[in-house]
Formats: sequence, structure tokens, C-alpha cells
Amino acid sequence: MRHATQSRGFTLVELLITLAIIALLSAVALPNYQESVRKSRRADAQQLMVAIASREEIFLLDAMSYTNSFTTLNFTHDGWSCANTTCSNSFYSITVTPGAGNPPSFTITATPSATQASDGTLTLTNTGAKTRNNISGW
Repeated sequence: MRHATQSRGFTLVELLITLAIIALLSAVALPNYQESVRKSRRADAQQLMVAIASREEIFLLDAMSYTNSFTTLNFTHDGWSCANTTCSNSFYSITVTPGAGNPPSFTITATPSATQASDGTLTLTNTGAKTRNNISGW
């Protein structure tokens, strides 16, 4: 009488089923991860825009006007390259447009780069109005 020997290892079918499960999980998880990263980058740009607005308000007290120059504002921020009239990183380019008139005004605009393009343009005005893709609110 022969005793059945235990098989060792995995069969091809078991491996294919495992790969199919991993592929399904990846197909669901990857887009969610990418959306979370996109939101994080957007939040970073929004934080920078609020910091610029604060610096503009301080500048207004001294100069009685707003400026579009980050050099004049003496503005720097970790992870961003701020020089002359633009603050940028790999995902956004931020500019300030002072408005003419009395009282003075400004609009801060964050334009997304190719990898953030689906996010749309962000704006913040001196009145605190925030828009994303011309829709009120961030």
C-alpha cells in the first residue's frame, strides 16, 4: 500500500488566482492613492497662498499698496522657489496680480502644472474669496 505524498509548492492556478487578486486590489487602490497625493499638493498650494495674502496685508500697512514681487515681500517658503513675481514648485506656479484703484486689491493665482492639471486653477483675493476652476470655494 502506497501512502500519498504531500505536494509541495503552489500550482499554476493558485498563482494565477493570487496575481488576479493583487491586480484587482491595485486597480482600486492606485487611483485613490493618486487622488490623495493630488489633494495634498493642492493643500500645500492653498497654504502658501494664504501665507502670501498675510504678507501682502502687512506690506499694505507700510506701502499703502499691494505688490506682485516676492522679492519685495521678502517671501520664502520651504519646497517652493520664490523669485521676482513667481513662486513655483513641480506642481504649481503662483503669481500675485495687484489691482489698480482705491482701495487697492490683489488676486493670487495658483496655476497647476501637467501632473496637477486636473485640479484646476486656484485663486484667492484680498477679500478672502477663494475659487477653484472659477467655482466658489476650494
